[in-house]
Amino acid sequence: MGDRARAIETVRSVLADSELEWEEIGDGLFSVTLPGERKLQTPCRLDVGEHSFAVHAFVARHPDENHERVYRWMLERNLRLFGVAFAVDHLGDIYLDGRLPLSSVTPEEVDRLLGAVLTYADESFNTILELGFASSIRKEWEWRLSRGESTRNLEAFRGWLESGSSHPEPTAD
Repeated sequence: MGDRARAIETVRSVLADSELEWEEIGDGLFSVTLPGERKLQTPCRLDVGEHSFAVHAFVARHPDENHERVYRWMLERNLRLFGVAFAVDHLGDIYLDGRLPLSSVTPEEVDRLLGAVLTYADESFNTILELGFASSIRKEWEWRLSRGESTRNLEAFRGWLESGSSHPEPTAD
């Protein structure tokens, strides 16, 4: 059995033993949904190629505003990440992306990499929203208050929304 076939079997086995929602969508290509708390779901693609093992996880759509601060925050954050880094695609959508050698595909490393993606996506989500979507969040907050609607899913932003701040400072993670 070659390195690629062994890596595919390892990924398949790890996912089968997990409680994650996943499917094998092609030869060496897996779709996994990682459950979170702040970001409720992180769609993730695992790709076992001829020479490398790649992970590609969607974090947030293209920021509406404050692009420079969002991208600077992501680049600074990249200095502390394991196995993946923040990236943007041609549309400006935000991903966590990583590429590792096939030799790194062990059950422990696949689990560690998925854990890293889940942690980084979940911990970063509110900060990315605060920096890149503050105006939209504020409009939604004000609209809900004016109609007596629930603001429960905006509670994470209550502090800066109630303070009247137009551009919140990034939350510590």
